[in-house]
Amino acid sequence: MDDLANPREPLVQILRAVVHMAVRVLAVLMTLVILWGVADVIMVLYHNLKTPPYLMLSINNILALFGAFMAVLIAIEILINIIIYLRDDVIHVKIVMATALMAIARKVIILDFSKITPDYVLAIAAVVLAMSVGYWLAVIKDQQKGKIHYRKISDGKKSDKEEA
Repeated sequence: MDDLANPREPLVQILRAVVHMAVRVLAVLMTLVILWGVADVIMVLYHNLKTPPYLMLSINNILALFGAFMAVLIAIEILINIIIYLRDDVIHVKIVMATALMAIARKVIILDFSKITPDYVLAIAAVVLAMSVGYWLAVIKDQQKGKIHYRKISDGKKSDKEEA
């Protein structure tokens, strides 16, 4: 029987190569999304400034621009996540949590309180609180060198291991 836990297993090597190629394609596509997002921000700003009253933005236009800016920044954070994954072959929880916090912050910034219910506001607040606590825990774990101690029993022997 094949040992799929062994990194030298040919199937595991092929699968890893396929996944890395897919992640590279995603990195290129995310770069295109970022460029299109920047172009969209420029176009929206241009159209808003050229309509009467000229060179003036309404609060709704400003909020729409903030949302577009934040969407581009979130795309950049996702690209950074992809690049770090390619470099380290590990998904870093702290970076993913920071990206999620930025996404929920974008949602809060562009909320139109005249069109949403109080339940929706409470739900968003719960998500913000949960993500903030999760990020705080991830930062504390990282400050403690990111090590979790556990005891593993294998082949009848007990050994202390550390997991990053």
